[in-house]
Amino acid sequence: MHDFPAGFVEMVKYPLFEALFKRRSRRISLGIKSVPAGSNTYTSNSLPQPLSSLEEAVLISAVGSTGITLPDRPFETTTGEKILGTPNINFSGRAAGSTDNAQATYFFLFNDTGGYFLKRLDPANPSESITPDFLLRRAELSKVKILDKRPEFPREFPYYLDSNRFLSNLPGSTILFPVVDLTQQYINALMYLLTEPDGHRPALLDDRNFYLPAGVRKWIRNGFLNKDIKLPLGYLGTMRTQIEAELLLQNLILMLQAMGLGGWIHASVNPTKLLPALGFEYVTPPYRGLDFFRWGTFITLPRSHPVGLPPHIRCMCPPYYQSMADAVQAVVDAKYGTGGVYRNEAYFGRIFRDNRGKQYLAEVPRYKDEVVACVKDICTYIHERHGRFPAHCDAIYVPGVWLQAHHLDLRYYDTLFKGGYTETQREHQRRWHS
Repeated sequence: MHDFPAGFVEMVKYPLFEALFKRRSRRISLGIKSVPAGSNTYTSNSLPQPLSSLEEAVLISAVGSTGITLPDRPFETTTGEKILGTPNINFSGRAAGSTDNAQATYFFLFNDTGGYFLKRLDPANPSESITPDFLLRRAELSKVKILDKRPEFPREFPYYLDSNRFLSNLPGSTILFPVVDLTQQYINALMYLLTEPDGHRPALLDDRNFYLPAGVRKWIRNGFLNKDIKLPLGYLGTMRTQIEAELLLQNLILMLQAMGLGGWIHASVNPTKLLPALGFEYVTPPYRGLDFFRWGTFITLPRSHPVGLPPHIRCMCPPYYQSMADAVQAVVDAKYGTGGVYRNEAYFGRIFRDNRGKQYLAEVPRYKDEVVACVKDICTYIHERHGRFPAHCDAIYVPGVWLQAHHLDLRYYDTLFKGGYTETQREHQRRWHS
């Protein structure tokens, strides 16, 4: 690694334990002319310093693909009864855990040159070394430009909150902003839930429609669902799919510490202002007579929600599918159909030793027909009743925070604080930019 930039070499060696304990929000970047704070007011003539291509590539790698995962779970009980062994949607690995490996989180990157959608890449060849050139190539492949300049908004509420309006999304900074498509995993998780044994499958009720059965009356009557295990759709929430985004943000701020950059995770521009500016499409359901009691309002605005950013994000619901039955079938086909995850012998040949991958695919249980049919009824009910899917959370979940990375104004911290930064920030310019 002697030919690599010194900063890259030191970053690779930086201990995780140290990153955990020395990670801090460090908000004041080069280029901020004034930090008004009474007797601690600070002024500066420094200029903004954008992140280098390599610095950004390292951050992009921290939210990207990192190889392949393992199907290391049983699919039989101790008595030999089959249980589901195929909950995963993907088998490519990522730098943070994901519910059923749905990898539903997408990132946008904003800097002085514009706004970019970071598309998902296939895992790289495991024999390829993680070098600066490797990361730069992957970053360039991932970035899709969608805006010609940094998105700008009024520096006031409801766009920015409190002091963030003086510090956030400034020249020289790089922003990483996550959104989560909940729809694919919402469908997948419903099917997973209904693979429980006889007598343990819950009866899904709609707590936004007087706790009536959520399209499952016949499934309760025929005994497929247990009427005594009542599960409101609202209790399921986001199916925990959003957790991936929050874990990835933590990865990013640990990377800032290892690299010696400043930055912090903080409230982003109000999503109702930011997503339309990025081009997201919305669905607004028609109003029906009892919707006041279901939603507690006469207006449709609380029921409008973002559903996609074609061609980059298309949620698994109308208008991108003719019906919710079609969307459910698309999830099933992506797993078990021609070209599906659980039909790819070459892929599982990379995971298993010898001929075990082929044996695994031949033996592992899949969703039964009645599970798929029941979930089609539930999803069709949700869309027909509420005019949107899902109804109890938005199709696109927005954590409402973003991460900003920037070069620190070390003189500010030297002037005001004891130990305001660590060795990685002190040496950053010499290691990364000399």
